[in-house]
Amino acid sequence: MPTDETPPSSGSPKKRARRRMTGKERREQLLDIGRTLFADRGFEGTSVEEIAHKAGVSKPVVYEHFGGKEGLYAVVVDREMRRLLDMVTGALTGGHPRELLEQAAFALLDYIEQYTDGFRILVRDSPLPQSTGTFASLISDIATQVEDILGREFKNRGFDAKLSPLYAQALVGMVALTGQWWLNVRKPKKAEVAAHLVNLAWHGLDGLEQKPRLIGHRRS
Repeated sequence: MPTDETPPSSGSPKKRARRRMTGKERREQLLDIGRTLFADRGFEGTSVEEIAHKAGVSKPVVYEHFGGKEGLYAVVVDREMRRLLDMVTGALTGGHPRELLEQAAFALLDYIEQYTDGFRILVRDSPLPQSTGTFASLISDIATQVEDILGREFKNRGFDAKLSPLYAQALVGMVALTGQWWLNVRKPKKAEVAAHLVNLAWHGLDGLEQKPRLIGHRRS
């Protein structure tokens, strides 16, 4: 039976007496290692052997906790999705609609800055046939959180509130894609990126036509 005990060292007695990790501690260690490797090399480029080696355990320990690489990856993705959702929804504390846009933009950029490995994992297409989620579905979940805010603003301005889901998807998608770009360049500074995003979104909304028209020949 696999255990969560770190293999005994051939070094000093102090090393040989290293404290055994609890099952919970070992699970968290494996998740941290897996998260780093998946972010750096992707799902296909990461092996159970390497995960086990970096944790200082045998491969059966990884299988015991997660059933294999797929199970570990699914838990990592699920955790990162929940973390990002919590950061975005927790940031929307009310106030002027423009301030809410700023809060949402900052929340995503904060996540990218603080949990870069997690974001790198989320923006990759999941290799699993039954993934716990994709970046597209996560963006959809975040957009749902701001639909009500946009709906109220639309209603106050005499617009059709039923269109708020469409605009929520567009706004959140704009911020998310900009975030993917900023992930690598990190310029300009976060606050300046947020200001430009809100500038485009807010002034676009401020001059919104109630019934937008197409000026080209195509109508369908």
